[in-house]
Amino acid sequence: MAVLAIARMGHPILLQRAAEVEDINAPQIRDLLQNMRETLAESGGVGLAAPQVYASLRLFLYSVPLARSEGEDDPPRPVQALINPVLEPDGAEMVPRFEGCLSIPGLRGEVPRYRRVRYSGWNEHGERVEGVASGFCANVMQHEMDHLDGILYPMRMTDMARFGFAAEIVRYGVKA
Repeated sequence: MAVLAIARMGHPILLQRAAEVEDINAPQIRDLLQNMRETLAESGGVGLAAPQVYASLRLFLYSVPLARSEGEDDPPRPVQALINPVLEPDGAEMVPRFEGCLSIPGLRGEVPRYRRVRYSGWNEHGERVEGVASGFCANVMQHEMDHLDGILYPMRMTDMARFGFAAEIVRYGVKA
């Protein structure tokens, strides 16, 4: 298996809607998911969508590290796959969240996201999965789902004063 190159902002693959996965159990899909796992582990990220590794397919990986868990409704989760996902808001409540992206290295921005989402799709074993995600997990899922629709997080930002280099934001904070 291999660590894959990550497409960066400006590459056209990140701006197009990804295609449905036709055969979830195809060996190529299993190989892609394994390579994506290795790439995610190497990058230190918490999520990775197929378009980010130059595969225009509707699948992504997501996780919730212990340090990012927001409690009982948002437990830690190991890296999991969601293939041909569907996400819908579970309620109207939105929260501002600072996000980064492996395709936009070094930058962070504040993005409004739904606090809770309902999700469905298939896991890497070809089993149907569905549930409700909240907190950090809901954030990661929405971010990765955006990649499948050709949307990068700066496109969702409502205040560009809340966008900057991660190191500067940590050093100086972001003023409201």
